[in-house]
Amino acid sequence: MSLGHTYGCGVAIDAPDAMVPIRTVRNISLNPNFGGEVMMVSLGCEKLQPERLMPPGTIPIATTAADDVADIGDSGADANGDVVVLQDEEHVGFQSMIESIMKMAEHHLSRLNNRRRETCPASDLVIGVQCGGSDAFSGLTANPAVGFATDLLVRAGATVMFSEVTEVRDGVDQLTSRAANPEVAAAIIREMQWYDDYLKRGSADRSANTTPGNKKGGLSNIVEKAMGSIIKSGNSAISGVLSPGEKVRQKGLIYAATPASDFICGTLQVAAGINLHVFTTGRGTPYSLAEVPVIKVATRSDLARRWHDLMDINAGTIATGESSIEDVGWELFRMMLEVASGRRETCAEKLQLHNALVLFNPAPVT
Repeated sequence: MSLGHTYGCGVAIDAPDAMVPIRTVRNISLNPNFGGEVMMVSLGCEKLQPERLMPPGTIPIATTAADDVADIGDSGADANGDVVVLQDEEHVGFQSMIESIMKMAEHHLSRLNNRRRETCPASDLVIGVQCGGSDAFSGLTANPAVGFATDLLVRAGATVMFSEVTEVRDGVDQLTSRAANPEVAAAIIREMQWYDDYLKRGSADRSANTTPGNKKGGLSNIVEKAMGSIIKSGNSAISGVLSPGEKVRQKGLIYAATPASDFICGTLQVAAGINLHVFTTGRGTPYSLAEVPVIKVATRSDLARRWHDLMDINAGTIATGESSIEDVGWELFRMMLEVASGRRETCAEKLQLHNALVLFNPAPVT
């Protein structure tokens, strides 16, 4: 799979916040779903040079979902040999560039083709949870069911991350009170302050969220939305915090600080290392990711009926009394295991539906 992005030319590469998109691109390429095979295609004159993105001798190789990483030197791979520079004089015409890319890709594909599916415990999973196109039922049906499934996963030893700073900021006391230790609580507060400062620089505040669609769906303000968003995290202790673009290196419930934008949040969770994504929606959205399977959970039965080929699970049955939060939570938990095992496809996978990755770049562009 190719990971195209538009970052690199005309950017303030040494600005303090430039580290966010740089490490995001690096860590996306190292997501375990790609099998640890990394090659780069560079124009040649961009500010973000290959050696800056992937320093020679230090390219991490992803193994299992939440394992530590090893130096590329240990794997026998050659970082400098895994770069095609389009402006190199050896390329005569566009077809020459394509042939160089394909020749390099064949070596990586041959190694990937030798891999075989192995049985792994649920504790190897890294799951991202997110909500978008939320409505008044999000905090009553789908998100509580996701929270129940989150607790099941954490108890099984897996890693689950929730995000969206502006959608938890006004209930942050509920997060710090669940921090596993004072250091985690301080890290949560640090990320909230970083984002407050970021919004202030842009003369914006948290009132920009909720969206018009959220309000049409019955959500009146961001505080109300925060309560529904936080419940996706269940009741487990928060064991770690990630800044935007960082890679997860521990198990348990993780708070990954990201913007609330569906596309940017999903991109940063992919960079953090998720191999499965759960997305709840009340208003409806065809959002999906090519890099990881996305399980869509509808908050209302009417949405599940109208978007029958886009929604994987109907949590609206909780509102009608047909199911309990626990029933839907168990349904979601079992589906996650089925999808991760390759025994079941999500609706988005069947439709080959996905949106582009969107980098979070708080640094200036020159």
